Amino acid sequence: MPRANRYLLPARTYHLTHRCHNRSFLLRFAKDRTEYRRRLRLALQQFDVTLLTYCITSNHTHLLVRAGEREIVSALMQKLEGEFAEFYNLRKKRSGAFWSGRYHGSMIDDDTYLRRCMSYIDLNMFRAGVVAHPRDWAWCEYSELMGLRQRCCLVSLNHAMSEYEAESVAAFRERYEAAITDRIANRRFNREREWTESIAVGSEAFVRRVESETRKARAIG
Repeated sequence: MPRANRYLLPARTYHLTHRCHNRSFLLRFAKDRTEYRRRLRLALQQFDVTLLTYCITSNHTHLLVRAGEREIVSALMQKLEGEFAEFYNLRKKRSGAFWSGRYHGSMIDDDTYLRRCMSYIDLNMFRAGVVAHPRDWAWCEYSELMGLRQRCCLVSLNHAMSEYEAESVAAFRERYEAAITDRIANRRFNREREWTESIAVGSEAFVRRVESETRKARAIG
């Protein structure tokens, strides 16, 4: 298994992924996924982090976030993942690790790459053959962005609209649905390791710059 990247650079968009211990399906029950989402919403209210996309599966999670300070991302994840693991172990009367080590963070370039990452995350459970469409999985942000779920929302619709250069909610939803439909129709939904294992995903110049800055951060810290 690739080593988790812990060297996040400031003022970036981060794709954060975290697997349950030993890839176990510890999130297989709806009530646990719902509780994780509730705690995520509360954590987002506490920390200055913008959530663009998320997906809570049965054995891992995806969060696409934007933050100005990398320390804030670490603080949010420490609170969210640590407190949820404690809650789960108490409820199940179990001990031991809930998560498989540290979460992985990939830094995502803007524009095309960020939009691709959004749809890649949304298609997670479709890719796994669990649902016929992202709208059928209640624990991802698709229903929020499309207006199908309007209570206790987590994601920033305004930021999503900005990424798609949409002048209205209707225009954004049309473009985002078209992106999802296109990926399904053209079978561009298979697992792509770069999104969950790379340090950075983007243009060649972006990746080189991030890798260089990351090497410097490792040398210092």
